[in-house]
Amino acid sequence: MRKVAGVVLLLTALLSLIMVAFAWPATRAGVHDIPLAVAGPAPATAQLVQQLEARRPGAFDVRTVADTAAAERLIRDREVYGAIDLTSGKPQLIVASAASPAVAQALQQVAQGLSATPGEAAVRDLVPLPVDDPRGAGLAAGALPLVLGGIAAAGLLTSLIVGTGRRVAGALAFSVTGGFALVAILQYWLGSLDGDYWVNSGVVALSIAATALTILGLEALLGTAGLALGAATMMLLGNPLSGLTSAPEMLPSGWGALGQYLPPGAAGSLLRSTAFFDGAGAGPHVLVLVVWAVAGLALAGIAALRKGRRPAVEAAEPELVAV
Repeated sequence: MRKVAGVVLLLTALLSLIMVAFAWPATRAGVHDIPLAVAGPAPATAQLVQQLEARRPGAFDVRTVADTAAAERLIRDREVYGAIDLTSGKPQLIVASAASPAVAQALQQVAQGLSATPGEAAVRDLVPLPVDDPRGAGLAAGALPLVLGGIAAAGLLTSLIVGTGRRVAGALAFSVTGGFALVAILQYWLGSLDGDYWVNSGVVALSIAATALTILGLEALLGTAGLALGAATMMLLGNPLSGLTSAPEMLPSGWGALGQYLPPGAAGSLLRSTAFFDGAGAGPHVLVLVVWAVAGLALAGIAALRKGRRPAVEAAEPELVAV
C-alpha cells in the first residue's frame, strides 16, 4: 500500500505542476510594457503619453515619432505592436493583428477609452492576419504540435534506434519532413500563414530540430532522466511561456522574456516574422534555436566521447591473476 500511496502522491504532484504551468500564465495574462508608438507633434504626443501612463501605469513602453510613416516603419520592423497616430488631429489607431490579435484587441480598447466620444478613434490594421484565419487560431493551435513533434521524435528515436549518430540523423531528417508537413497544413489547408512556404518550413524544421536534438543530447548524457528533463522543460516551461497564443509581453512579468529564450517561444516569434513581416526581427530568434540545436549536438558528442573512453580504460586495467 505504501508504494501505491507514493505513486498516487507523485501523480497528484505532477498533475498539479502541469495545471500551474499551463493555467497560471493564462490567468495572469495582461498588458505589461507593450511596445507602442505615438506619432504626431511633440505637445500632443507628450499629453497622450501622460494620459496613457495615468490610465494604465506600466502597460506601455511608448516611443514617440514625428509622423505616420515612422510609426508604420516601427510596426513593420516589429519594434512596436501598434501606434496611436495624432498627425491628422483626430487619433487613429494603427495595429498589426498578425503580430498578436490579443494585443491588437487590447490596443483598440485603450484607444476607445482615450477618445472623447465612444467609437471616435479610427482603427487601421497595417499587417492583418490572413482572410481564411482572421483570429490567428491556426497559428496559436500550432504551438503544441511544434513542441510535441520534437519530443515525440526524441522519444521514438531513443526507443527504436540504436546509436547516437543514427538518432541524430533521424531527428534531422524528421525535422525537415515535419517542417514541410506542418507548414503545408497551416499555410495551404488552414490558410493561417502567409509568406514563403520554404522559409516558413525552414523555421518549423529548425524548431523541431532544436527541441529534438536537445532532448536526444540530454538522454545520451543522462539516460532516462535526461529524456524526462528535456521533455518537461519544453512542455511545462517552453510551451506555456511561448506567448504564441497572446504575446510575450502579456505574460506575467519576466516570464514572457524567459519564454523567448526557449525553443517554442523563439519558434513562434520567428514564424510570425517570416510569415507576416518579411523576416523583420528574425535574427535573435534564429540564434536562440541554433544555440539549442548546437547544444544538443554537443551533449550527444560528449556522451559519445565518454562511452568511447570506457572500453579503453577497461582494456588498460591489469588483469588479476590468481596465485
